[in-house]
Amino acid sequence: MSNLSRLLVTGATGKVGRTFIQRLLADPQFDSMVVRALCHHRELEPHARIELVRGSIEQRDVVERIMADVTHVVHLATCKETPDQIMDVAVKGLFWLLEACRTSPTFQQFMLIGGDAGVGHFVYPQPIPVTETQKHSAYPGCYALSKVLEEVMLEQYYIQYDLNGCCLRAPWIME
Repeated sequence: MSNLSRLLVTGATGKVGRTFIQRLLADPQFDSMVVRALCHHRELEPHARIELVRGSIEQRDVVERIMADVTHVVHLATCKETPDQIMDVAVKGLFWLLEACRTSPTFQQFMLIGGDAGVGHFVYPQPIPVTETQKHSAYPGCYALSKVLEEVMLEQYYIQYDLNGCCLRAPWIME
């Protein structure tokens, strides 16, 4: 498997992560890709092309371990309205992950699957349709704030380190 691409998926057992992994594994276009799934509270069903790793993104040693030989990252890990954990997961965890990508000899592409919480479109009136140019305007609460912080941190890694990545804002309705 050393010649295969290795995709790290954080938040692999969530509603979006599970669906994404199932579809990727079913698509022959991605037969040369192994999925390294970071599982925190739950696990995925075993599969020949899934490497299950237990741990939390908020721990630097876990992130360094899961990034070994990774070529691509799909970052989904988050926690909802949990003030005691949100900054450790959303900010510190993303920082460890971006740092590991930046210094990795195998890393190629980073994708953050964010949320629409960072633009608050269903809370604040918008005079025009919301697009990627919409300024951050988190609604009250730590979850929406974390979505803004994630996007801003990723944008800064583009600027500071020319990191190859993108952010997709996936609304809850995507489920």
